[in-house]
Amino acid sequence: MPSGFAPAKVNLALHVTGRRAGGYHELDSLVVFAGIGDQLSAVAAPDLSLTVEGPFSAGVPTDGTNSVMRAARALAQARGVRVGARLKLTKTLPHAAGLGSASSDAAAAIRLLAGLWNVTPFAPDDPEVVALGADVPVCLAAPGAQWMTGIGERLAPAGPLPGVGLVLVNPNVAVPTGDVFARLERSSNPPLTELPADRAPAAFAEWVAAQRNDLAPPAQALAPEIGRVLERLRRQPGILAAQMTGSGATCVGITKDVGAARQAARVLQLSEQSWWVVPAPILN
Repeated sequence: MPSGFAPAKVNLALHVTGRRAGGYHELDSLVVFAGIGDQLSAVAAPDLSLTVEGPFSAGVPTDGTNSVMRAARALAQARGVRVGARLKLTKTLPHAAGLGSASSDAAAAIRLLAGLWNVTPFAPDDPEVVALGADVPVCLAAPGAQWMTGIGERLAPAGPLPGVGLVLVNPNVAVPTGDVFARLERSSNPPLTELPADRAPAAFAEWVAAQRNDLAPPAQALAPEIGRVLERLRRQPGILAAQMTGSGATCVGITKDVGAARQAARVLQLSEQSWWVVPAPILN
């Protein structure tokens, strides 16, 4: 995976299994990465700066609040770097969409700048990474599929998954994560079941369909259009299973391969022209 590529994070299942004293929720999730994402480039410069372009650049900050800048400054401070970089972020993923784009951007910044500055990158479990956000550790572990537990800081490789295709669909609705968690009625739910020994696409999709995203009900209460997306995906020929990813509003359909994903996406693109619909391979 190129160091400047920030792939979309996809939760194929997300169970909320508890809540810590500080208010953070315990999760059990299977996270995969799609072959679509933002792109980050960097050239050496005396100071740190960031510009943002691309179809979803509107409203993205370029100051120290941006996840890329926060990650860059954390790496520079931890490694004693005295130079900067001129960073350019091309946003192709929608915001507040459950795709972890800001976290994936931060992880891409760590990989890219470690090479530019010739320093050791952070490991996913380093405290500096956890401090950047709950999804940054798993994004730094990309592209392989990961079991993500705890508040996102405990990771374990899920092993190679079948070469299924993904159809990502967002109804162009932003759903703030904090609002979704605030509406969550139950924090203690059963964890994921084990993956089947049969890793063929049909068996894998059947497993996904049997899991949950516990954030889907509160997300749908905030954005009822999510329910329509899921219904549309589940009755679309070629889609074997569908779930909402992250805290929404993006939903993902699983197909037998990327060719089937392109076919299904094309039908949706023509029939639901106000939606963001993108086919992508799963990264392994």
